[in-house]
Amino acid sequence: MSRNIIVTGAAGALGAAVVEKFKREGYHVIALVKPDANEVSEEADVTYEVDVTDEEAVADFVKEYQIQFGELDAIAMIVGGFAMGNLESTTQKELNRMFQLNFFSSFSMVSGFLSLFKKQQHGTFLFVGARPALQLKDGTGTVAYALSKNLVISLSEIVAEEVKGTDIRTHVFVPSIIDTPANREAMPDSDFSKWVNPADIAEAMHYAVNTPALRQMTFKLYGGV
Repeated sequence: MSRNIIVTGAAGALGAAVVEKFKREGYHVIALVKPDANEVSEEADVTYEVDVTDEEAVADFVKEYQIQFGELDAIAMIVGGFAMGNLESTTQKELNRMFQLNFFSSFSMVSGFLSLFKKQQHGTFLFVGARPALQLKDGTGTVAYALSKNLVISLSEIVAEEVKGTDIRTHVFVPSIIDTPANREAMPDSDFSKWVNPADIAEAMHYAVNTPALRQMTFKLYGGV
């Protein structure tokens, strides 16, 4: 029987690394990419264009998924965004944008697939947090980003309480700075060797999914930053 994993944000640097890792380990990878963005996930077995911040779009995909694939082993919720800004400069518009990209992209997938996981009595939710959400002194210059990622971490904890007594698991992966082309372009004078390789995060996710003894773990992937 195929082991199925859904990866949102599969066309990005981290998403691509997660797709590649799980595909290499024998999983059937279902990639989700942004609609009408000409995004591709070359390593995935199948790709769907789904706006994961839109609960109706996700609900439609959940129905399609259950028809096409049945059971589900894990969901890696990679979609997200970043924004600078302190308290005085952060607007509600920026808060809404960060909440949509970072929180609602995870919330919609959790609320959409939780009933399937409960029916199966197993499955793993893989959330992506951020260090500023854990260390608030690091969040003073990225207020909207830190608040939205803090909600993601809280969501993972609420889900863990909801599914106690089952084999449904939640894990959060908290990087510092991920070594991506976009981050290199934004911070060209940084020491990239201290940043976190996306492949290392993918390795941690695979380990978490395949280690049943782990429950509600927070993986701090800070590198040398």
